[in-house]
Amino acid sequence: MEKISTDAFPLTVHSSEKQETVCIFGTGDFGRSLGLKMLQCGYSIVFGSRTPQMSSQLPNGAEVMSYSDAAQKSDIIIIAIHREHYDFLTELTDVLNGKILVDVSNNLKINQYPESNAEYLAQLVPGTHVVKAFNTVSAWALQSGALDASRQVFICGNDSKAKQRVMDVVRSLGLTPLDKGSLVAANEIENYPLQLFPMWKFPFYLSAVLCVFFFLYCVIREVIYPYVYEKRDRTFRLPISIPNRVFPIAALTLLALVYLPGVIAAILQLYRGTKYRRFPDWLDHWMLCRKQLGLIALGFAFLHVLYTLVIPIRYYVRWTWNNRTATQAITKKENPFSTTTSWLSDSYIALGMLGFFLFVLLGITSLPSVSNMVNWREFRFVQSKLGYLTLILCTAHTLVYGGKRFLNPSNLVWYLPSAYVIALIIPCTVLVIKFILILPCIDKTLMRIRQGWERNPKYSESALNGKTDI
Repeated sequence: MEKISTDAFPLTVHSSEKQETVCIFGTGDFGRSLGLKMLQCGYSIVFGSRTPQMSSQLPNGAEVMSYSDAAQKSDIIIIAIHREHYDFLTELTDVLNGKILVDVSNNLKINQYPESNAEYLAQLVPGTHVVKAFNTVSAWALQSGALDASRQVFICGNDSKAKQRVMDVVRSLGLTPLDKGSLVAANEIENYPLQLFPMWKFPFYLSAVLCVFFFLYCVIREVIYPYVYEKRDRTFRLPISIPNRVFPIAALTLLALVYLPGVIAAILQLYRGTKYRRFPDWLDHWMLCRKQLGLIALGFAFLHVLYTLVIPIRYYVRWTWNNRTATQAITKKENPFSTTTSWLSDSYIALGMLGFFLFVLLGITSLPSVSNMVNWREFRFVQSKLGYLTLILCTAHTLVYGGKRFLNPSNLVWYLPSAYVIALIIPCTVLVIKFILILPCIDKTLMRIRQGWERNPKYSESALNGKTDI
């Protein structure tokens, strides 16, 4: 079957009607790309330029003239120029009166000016209807048909009819308009393209701190200590062995931190006896970052799997096996088979594989394309029920790995326990508290609170009236 491009449909939007003319002030990369896209979708484009006779590389079929002449050709004018060049618009006040000005500009820094560019434009030309749009779409996205980029276009403005006109233009280009309200929202829209992973900062910083801490911790135990007391050089452990300890520890810790805020929230609701009081800001932000924490944890789990797969081809491992085999052949001794050790080894591997499988399943269901295909109950079952099962399996994987060495004093180095012992603190704490919370006597009360029941309704009334009962 022949694949039909979604960008092919807007080409006939205006085929049965008279071509609508749109004016674009500015002949830069974005103005040219937007003009070309509009020409392909059936619009008549007029560019306004301060030097129309020198303008080049414009799309075929577009006109170019002075700002004043171009503005008279259309009642929708797209301002594709930087804020610092807006001053000339004051000279066109009479020509622009009553027209729709679409501000597409962005700044170099977040909150660079006291007011947004769109609000500044509205103050500069008060007789116009200013609409903020297209600033979240790049010139590359317009040229490539937005197939590999976001199709959402945030729009805001004080005039509903002007916004509707611009939203119609956006739809005809094959994009999706999203009304953000009045022009006050322009500041937020202009800051949006300048944000660098806003919901990922805390997870990135936290994972970096965890990795650095456990890496240094393992270096002290496995590299520095043998050198100080035994004069043995163990620096060869730095590229593979130590990272392969840090990655699973980071993955398990971050996975536990995904579910820890939910446990804390439940304890707060039980303590307060109501669900109508806001959580602390730090807890609220933590809960919003749980998806990002989980995806980073999945990334560390993948690295742990990859690093584990290369263990047999490492020189140190091959040398150890060959040396052990040669020693047994010379001494004519062999290690007896241990059923207990075999059980622990196979259980450790099986728990790890099952935990990793569920880990991957959690990551897949967190993708928007997948989560949009399931209802809320199904999504909650996967992310909550299977999520806790994943945490149980991964924690058990670590516990079985430790085995009898878990609390053995001989494993202490400078009174420091093995890194995996520290890694078990948060996961075990989360699982123990969660087990307590699902006890019928506690779970019943928690469910009543989440359904609207309050232990002390007077407190909520006083809180709504701005009073406190502290």
